[in-house]
Amino acid sequence: MTQHDDDALHGKIVGSGDFQYRINTEWGKLDPSRYPVENCHDFAIDSQGRIVMVTDDTRNNLIFYSKEGEVLDAWGTEFPGAHAIEIRNENGQDFIYLVDSGWKLNPKWDGVSTDKWDSPYNKVIAQSGFVVKMTLDGKLIYTIGHPQTAGAYTPDQPFRPTDIAIADNGDLYITDGYGSDYLLQYNAQGQFIQKWGGKDNADAHYNLVNTHGVTIDRRDENNPTLLVSSRFENAIKRFSLKGEYLGTIPAPGAYLGGPIFYGKHFFAPVCWSHVNDTNAENSGFISIFDENNRMIANLGGTAPEYIDGELQPVQTTWDIFKHCHGICIDEVGNLYVGQWRANNSYPYKLEKLPSQA
Repeated sequence: MTQHDDDALHGKIVGSGDFQYRINTEWGKLDPSRYPVENCHDFAIDSQGRIVMVTDDTRNNLIFYSKEGEVLDAWGTEFPGAHAIEIRNENGQDFIYLVDSGWKLNPKWDGVSTDKWDSPYNKVIAQSGFVVKMTLDGKLIYTIGHPQTAGAYTPDQPFRPTDIAIADNGDLYITDGYGSDYLLQYNAQGQFIQKWGGKDNADAHYNLVNTHGVTIDRRDENNPTLLVSSRFENAIKRFSLKGEYLGTIPAPGAYLGGPIFYGKHFFAPVCWSHVNDTNAENSGFISIFDENNRMIANLGGTAPEYIDGELQPVQTTWDIFKHCHGICIDEVGNLYVGQWRANNSYPYKLEKLPSQA
């Protein structure tokens, strides 16, 4: 099979046991002349059941799909680094929280360079990122910019946020995964509360390295906690909502993004596998963890193996995904998967098959 060939993948079954899915590569495909995408970065589901995807193509930063894959709406030109999205219903009205990571396409791109981050001719160049709160039709409510405006950063510290999670009281938790690697907490009005993380802490448990994703674990209704990916540590770290370190969920070999919950399990997109001592190209997969935060399956990756209770390194099987970046899960367990640096591909739908138990 040709690696990552959409036609060859369409209809393929991936996974095992209770986690088997049929790959639908046709679900999200659109006319690229009308609805172009650069990278399919993240998803959310609104109260109408629409699948909302963010892409960093400024001709349509947000694309609204039906669950059948029909495009319902598309808009947005203001977010060259569109990277993450949350939709929160507040007093009966949905609001979009969109994270722009501060990357933008370079008009002076030499047509070749993609990873020469300090080159003036690289495909993307860095600016400061920001977070916005909007209505579903794009009306701006407020913007959160560089933390130096709140006295939380010095001007020389970069701010390029990557993800957001929202607590029941409205507090916002923002990962600065392409900037200074802090987790920043704001209140519902966007006012700064505190930060933690970064690198080189006296207690290394508080270090965050390429802290790409964050979500709130509500499985214990009386004690919600934060799950924060420390991507280049191949781990997810657990914190209280006040920032107290609670533990680490190891995932050796997997560069994990932000977890997404479905029941007692959570799923995490893996952008790269660690192969030959590097984060390898075209090596993504999706990891699944159980109610005890134990990795139990990898869609497009090798099966978890434990020796004396310790998880051994996992990696891609090379035949499904390029770089898994964002996922969401509907009410019956279907997965919608977006990829980074995947030849401008549209999202896949992984259709849940009945349990084999």
